[in-house]
Amino acid sequence: MSYVRVAAIAALVGVTGCDGLKEAMTAHVDVVASAESQDLSVERLADLMGKSQVPLSKPVAEQIAHVWVNYQLLARAAAEGDSLADDKLIDQVMWPVYAQSRTRKWLEQVSQGFTIDTSDAEAAYNSGRLLSARHILFSVPQEQAATGSDSIMRRAEAVRRQVTPQNFADMARRYGSDATKDAGGDLGVFPPQMMVAEFSRAVAALQPGEVGPLLRTQFGYHIIKRNTFAEAREQFQTQYANLQRQTAQSTFFANVEKAGNVAVKPNAPKVVKEVAADLDGHRRDRTSVASSTLGNFTAGDVARWINGWSQRDQLRGELQQAPDSLMPDFVKRLIVNELLLKQADSAGIELDTAEVSSVRQAFKGLVRNTWAGLRVAPELLADSAKTEAERIRVAAARVDAYLTRLLTQQEGYVEVPPPLAEALREKYDYSIKPAGLQRALELAQRTRAAADSAR
Repeated sequence: MSYVRVAAIAALVGVTGCDGLKEAMTAHVDVVASAESQDLSVERLADLMGKSQVPLSKPVAEQIAHVWVNYQLLARAAAEGDSLADDKLIDQVMWPVYAQSRTRKWLEQVSQGFTIDTSDAEAAYNSGRLLSARHILFSVPQEQAATGSDSIMRRAEAVRRQVTPQNFADMARRYGSDATKDAGGDLGVFPPQMMVAEFSRAVAALQPGEVGPLLRTQFGYHIIKRNTFAEAREQFQTQYANLQRQTAQSTFFANVEKAGNVAVKPNAPKVVKEVAADLDGHRRDRTSVASSTLGNFTAGDVARWINGWSQRDQLRGELQQAPDSLMPDFVKRLIVNELLLKQADSAGIELDTAEVSSVRQAFKGLVRNTWAGLRVAPELLADSAKTEAERIRVAAARVDAYLTRLLTQQEGYVEVPPPLAEALREKYDYSIKPAGLQRALELAQRTRAAADSAR
């Protein structure tokens, strides 16, 4: 299996919550995972991994086991004709979509009360809170970036002697070497931190309308003109209003946190990283990592929010690598989200019927599309089996064969999206056994070693 395929599994597989009440507690190491009546044996997983090119590591073994569970539970639902169409279940697993929409509506309502005043726009522009400039860039080849180039510098100096505020745009079109040349070197309006520090300092040091001395940065040699307020007025006023709006929103969030008496506990960094590494194992974890006026905020709450994140797997990796010092702010952000939802409830913010119907239909579409991708749609199973027991057997065999072809790069990856994976786990029995995973990994390493030595 290629690195890209392994990365795809890591990025797309829904490692959603494992219900600890459902997981069978066993010391046996002959089974890696169970999904209703189907078992993934140690030997089967070892064979799948050992005869493929996937990295032989515990995270990859866990990913494959979760893919197997997802596929088998989805096959079971198809065999039983269960389209997971219960509205209560759909609403439960699609809560991140509902939460995002309700929070957005509430913040739109709140923001109408923000005071936005651009009457001092020119004074703000002159203060350099936001900058606007044009430049003429003489690029330096990458191999000369550290030392510079005397010939390019002399050429830039010669052009600088010809440049005036009046002819700057024309000279930029003639001599510029970057994508801004066709716009007369215009960089628009930007916050100082958007550019490399020496460039922003050089712009801020100029009076509006002034052309500065030659400046060298890592990109080459720049001739810079700071735009006048009249030249930047329209774009500046828009960005200045947005900046005030962002400041007002940040103040609002800070006040929500303060009024909510948010207090993060010392164990938060350790617990958050443990949760990020194993959402499954912490779904029901009641360990408190913080408190607020809403009560205790637990490891299970952290798992729930991470699982609902749009870029969940990326976030999980970042959290595990991030310094402990960043964890309290992350926890506070999650609690503020809950406080905002509470405010939305108090304000009567609800989704209309059309929005709810759209979300539910989207989920039902996920079920149908994933069934079709794995070739276990109920109508396909009906052509191959007459009884439910036969359909269960056929569906399980199909997804097992599909997984084999996936790991040997004979099939493309069919994702079971996180909300669908969570719905399956809520409705059907499953378990993943760490001891079995470890044993399968050991056997896979032997299989791989034997195959390598035979070459």
